Amino acid sequence: MRLQPSRPLLLTILIAVLLFAGFKFMTRPKPVPVLVTAAAPGRVEATVANTRAGSVAACRRAKLAPPAGGRIARLPVKKGQRVAAGELLLELWNDDLSARERLAREQLVTARARVVEVCQLARASGSEARQARQLRDKGFISEERVVRAEAQANSGAASCDSARAQIKEAEARIAAAHADTERTVLRAPFAGIVAEINGELGEYLTPSPPGIPTLPAVDLIDDTCLYVTAPIDEVDAARLRTGMVGRITLDAYRGHHFKGHVRRIAPYVLALEKQARTVEVEVEFDEPPRGEGGGNLLVGYSADIEVVVEARDDVLRIPTPALMPGNKVLVPKDGRLEERKLEIGLSNWEYTEVKKGLGRGEQVVTSLDREGVKAGASVTIEAPKP
Repeated sequence: MRLQPSRPLLLTILIAVLLFAGFKFMTRPKPVPVLVTAAAPGRVEATVANTRAGSVAACRRAKLAPPAGGRIARLPVKKGQRVAAGELLLELWNDDLSARERLAREQLVTARARVVEVCQLARASGSEARQARQLRDKGFISEERVVRAEAQANSGAASCDSARAQIKEAEARIAAAHADTERTVLRAPFAGIVAEINGELGEYLTPSPPGIPTLPAVDLIDDTCLYVTAPIDEVDAARLRTGMVGRITLDAYRGHHFKGHVRRIAPYVLALEKQARTVEVEVEFDEPPRGEGGGNLLVGYSADIEVVVEARDDVLRIPTPALMPGNKVLVPKDGRLEERKLEIGLSNWEYTEVKKGLGRGEQVVTSLDREGVKAGASVTIEAPKP
């Protein structure tokens, strides 16, 4: 005789199954919300960036001081003033030197007048000597008078040459006196803006002793040509060439990129203690930025550079933050994450080129830093915040 399970037993088993299913349902892992982006065609660049912050510099900057020491007598410029090439910046007291130069110029006038006087007498003596020779040939005067006349003419010619030499001597004295005067005068070697002045009227200015640098009297900057100098790791520097396209970012102009080009690569490696070996690279602005109200870019601003080594257009790309070690990505499929290995090409901090392993339009996870984001995890796609 076959025994049938009693109704209470079946009811108990059913309740146990339901309780177990409810427990599993209540304790199941919740889907992890993730952010995704689709693989799409675009431009990918291989770039090289600086390892430490760089700074804006001027193509021409001169820290000027007169070669002679003395008391400042004239200071016609002010900080921030724009000056033209050759314009007077500073002049030391030089009345004594100016007086010597004036004296030399007066001596030149005297020497020229002396030349006129002596050379006219020399011409007259030469004419008398010729007449004396003619009279001698006719027998009117003796040979002795001819010799005296010729000697006087030769002496006059020598005196004329000597007077002309005195003119050159006077001109040389003027040049020497003018050079001494110019040692006390400071002029702008190029057009620019006065950045700094160290000195006031009446103060004594002392030139720098050998090996002991002192503050310059005037710091002059040519702000029409600006560039950024920044250190590049020695490994990356080998890929750079002058003329390459670069981008410049400035802390003072956040959110903006400025175009430039590589103007110089240092011919040596800079090795500082406890720092990586680097090469100084200069990127010149194609068009320096202009601030509000027409203010110019300031020399000394901190800046970063990024040089484009290679670029490809219209290639399949994904955001670089979506790439995991080993060139792997997580792809959402049927509510779960699938790990996929890619073959990549060019890459930078923003985008990476995908050669194989991913199709156009396929989504990859970009929020890899969230807890629980791993292969096999159950996920939901989170809408990106505006």
